[in-house]
Amino acid sequence: MSKPELEFHLPDGPWTATGPGVEERVLAEDPAAGTRTALVRWAPGTDTSPQGVARHAFWEEVYLVAGALHDLTLDTVFTAGMYACRPPGMPHGPWRAEQGVTMLVFTYGDGDGAG
Repeated sequence: MSKPELEFHLPDGPWTATGPGVEERVLAEDPAAGTRTALVRWAPGTDTSPQGVARHAFWEEVYLVAGALHDLTLDTVFTAGMYACRPPGMPHGPWRAEQGVTMLVFTYGDGDGAG
């Protein structure tokens, strides 16, 4: 199965908690292929320091829709309108979202169907 065919609409799926202060609304996904598009929002004050630097086995593209993220490793604040493209294994974070942040996140495998 591939991602569904969807014409313009207002997404109305549920916001699901995925961690402390973090929720996501899946817009489209294909679990078999390991692809997903989601809106992800972090509540004000969310801090991922306890999890440390993140790395994962899939591609990740992130567009900041609203708010800001402070990268604690780089000591840099990234704001709405900024974009990241991360290949598998790329270290990133940890993060703090003082005022909260909403992101559009695309994840997908490395081309062999693995997520």
